[in-house]
Parts: sequence; C-alpha cells; structure tokens
Amino acid sequence: MSLGKDLKILDYSKEEENMPREIIQPKGVVDPRPRFAQVVKHGKLIYIAGQTSVDANGNLVGKGDIEAQTRQVLQNIQKCLEAAGATFDQVVKINVYSTDLDAHLAVIAKLRQEYFSKGPVASTTVQVPRLVYPDWLVEIEAIAVLD
Repeated sequence: MSLGKDLKILDYSKEEENMPREIIQPKGVVDPRPRFAQVVKHGKLIYIAGQTSVDANGNLVGKGDIEAQTRQVLQNIQKCLEAAGATFDQVVKINVYSTDLDAHLAVIAKLRQEYFSKGPVASTTVQVPRLVYPDWLVEIEAIAVLD
C-alpha cells in the first residue's frame, strides 16, 4: 500500500504472527536474566533494553563523568545491535533518560552524532530524579528494524 509519494505502509502482521520472540544476550554486555532481557527480537523488530554505563561484569564505567558514561552506554547498544544482526543505521527510535539535562544534554548530543552518523532518529529525552543506581547518570533504550 502506498500513501502519497514518500509514505509506504508495510503490513508485517501476518508474516510475524507465527514468529517466535527471540531473547538475545550479547557478548560483552552484563547478563540481567532472569529479571529482564537485554535484547528481544521479533521478526524484523529489535528492542534493546535501557543500557547504562556498566561493563560486561556489571561494574560502573565513568563515575561522575557523563561523557565516559554515555560512550559506554552507546558501546553497549552497539554490542546489542550487532548481536541481533543490526547496526545504528537501523535504529528508528531511542529514549534517553538523564539525571541532569542542563549538564548532560550537550555531551549526549555530541556522542549521539558520532554513533548515528546517517542522521537523526526519533527520540524522546527526559530528565529523571535518579536511575536504578545513584551513580548512573544516563540510560538509553533503542528500537531497530532489520532491512
């Protein structure tokens, strides 16, 4: 179905009815199971849980340093995407949670441009009073669509 010159609606409903939900645990990203999954793939859709500034062993990276934390978060997202067979080019939506937008937004925006080199994606950015662990400054979740 086509709506206008540039808008196309794709119907995956029948194709994905019988597709199982796949749980993916990326190498190099802390394993949170059974509490939740880092990556869920369903058909062409990839859902990446909120990534924080922790290494593969769950240790904080960059205490008090928004640039180091954001870089670790984006590296974790990259590992999640790769484990599902995707890249940043296939990300269509992100949600960013920051504990201090006034202090963090410019740094987060700068690093996002490095990773999303093909251009912007749909995004929601909100300030929160705190994340699960008080030393975490930023958390980012993503949705990607495989080609």
